[in-house]
Parts: sequence; structure tokens; C-alpha cells
Amino acid sequence: MEAPAAPHNAGDLELTVTSPDQMRELGRRLAKLLRAGDLLMLSGELGAGKTTLTRGLGEGMGVRGAVTSPTFVIARVHPSLADGPPLVHVDAYRLSGGLDEMEDLDLDVSLPESVIVVEWGEGKVEELTDERLQVVIHRAVGDTTDEVRHVTVTGLGARWATVDLSVLSA
Repeated sequence: MEAPAAPHNAGDLELTVTSPDQMRELGRRLAKLLRAGDLLMLSGELGAGKTTLTRGLGEGMGVRGAVTSPTFVIARVHPSLADGPPLVHVDAYRLSGGLDEMEDLDLDVSLPESVIVVEWGEGKVEELTDERLQVVIHRAVGDTTDEVRHVTVTGLGARWATVDLSVLSA
């Protein structure tokens, strides 16, 4: 049995974000690159800014409802107020069962017509599609008030091979 081919990596974009407002603005810029069928996997420590980034995505996509952490409901759907796709915001932090537990959310059904953002999705959603955008947010840990975040955006698969991620650093 052959090992599956690794998804094509379109390259990494490294960004430094120095405030929550800048993280939201990054989300708004990122929203302009998204279309129905896109999966974004966000990772980073608690308090890194995953939900803040997603809030900016929601603003940029023009969706209904305040984007807040879906930790206790697992997933929230924000319908578009325009002609765009809905935003499905998933917090997989409390899900320990990997893809089996994720399948209960029917994300594979929602994916073709939605933009799905999954926080804490490592090891849980990769099987949904080889084409995804991975966003890793690093922040100083410990007792710090430092707002600086180092963000790595990686496009995987053919969908992202031709997308110019450098527009995010504008």
C-alpha cells in the first residue's frame, strides 16, 4: 500500500500582529481570499487570538451574528447577509474523538457550500480535505501582557497553490 501523497504546500506566510485590532483586520483581509468549500484550521495557545481572527473573518464575509467562541456549543453557523457563503465556526477543543466525533457535526456536508473555520482542529479535521489553509498563532506564554502574535499562514493543496497570500501582509 502506497502512502498518500503529501498535500502540496503553497508556501508559508509569516506575519507579526501587535494588537487584537490588527488580528481582526487580518481576518477581514483573509475573508477576501475565501470562497465556499474552504477549510481553515486555526491553532494556537488559549488566548492567542483564534476567535478574534475569526471575528474579523465574519466581518469581512458579511455574515449575520456576532462571532464568539463556540466552545460550549461546538459549532455555530453564521449565514451570509450578502450573496456569500455561510461561515461555520467550530471549536474542537472539547472533542477528543478525532474525525469520528467531528463526523457527528456533518462538516463534510457543509463544506462544499460554506467556509468552515475550525479552532483546535489538529488531528481531527485533516481527513475532510487535503486543501486547507492552516493558521498557526504563536504568543508569549506565562504571565505577560504582551499583545504580539506571530502568525504563520500555510496554504495546502491545489486550491491554495495559486493564491497570493502576501496580500495578507498589506
